[in-house]
Amino acid sequence: MAQVAPSLLSADFAHLGDAIRMMEDAGAGILHVDVMDGHFVPNLAIGIPILESIRKITDLKLDVHLMISNPHQMLDPFIDAGADSLSVHFEAAVHLDKMLSSIRQRGVKAGVALNPHTPIALLEEVLWKCDQVLIMSVNPGFGGQQFISTMVEKVRKLRAFADSNNAPVSIVVDGGVDLGNVADLALAGGDILVAGSAIFKSSDPISTFRQMAELAGDVTIEAKTEV
Repeated sequence: MAQVAPSLLSADFAHLGDAIRMMEDAGAGILHVDVMDGHFVPNLAIGIPILESIRKITDLKLDVHLMISNPHQMLDPFIDAGADSLSVHFEAAVHLDKMLSSIRQRGVKAGVALNPHTPIALLEEVLWKCDQVLIMSVNPGFGGQQFISTMVEKVRKLRAFADSNNAPVSIVVDGGVDLGNVADLALAGGDILVAGSAIFKSSDPISTFRQMAELAGDVTIEAKTEV
């Protein structure tokens, strides 16, 4: 079973509260929040004030993905703003072991994000400190990109790698996830499948979310929506 996490990067920022309530009504349990600094990735998106505002209007878990340089400087501010889980990029982390420890000491789930070209074997020395590993299935920076098909096999390899190291990590997949690949990603070992444009740019976001959740095997959605 995998969960589908709507990515707020693709929502209408003029009506962000409405988008969040819509996903609550759809039965979502997690919202994915992308943070971009215009340096590590060529885009700017969602800073601390926006995350604080999101936290005030929802009890859904907020999975925060830091696509920023020098992430060690921003761990506490984003945790204080309401993150339930916080992923930093391997490529931007100089002292990754220390950062993962710092995140977990605050009672927040710690994650490492890997760009499409970054080998999973590089995580061997820190895997036991990870609550989740985020696989980028597009090159980070912009929503609406085409899914890199080889990432299905990378998810499968990561699941085998984690199991062989007795590391009970959750696998997050972010980028280009849609109705056509969500089932394959769940079968490959993905636990949290992030979908932005596929949901919010569809003609019926609630229906699309529920279809994706069903394909991912999330049996909790029907129970949530019946309450």
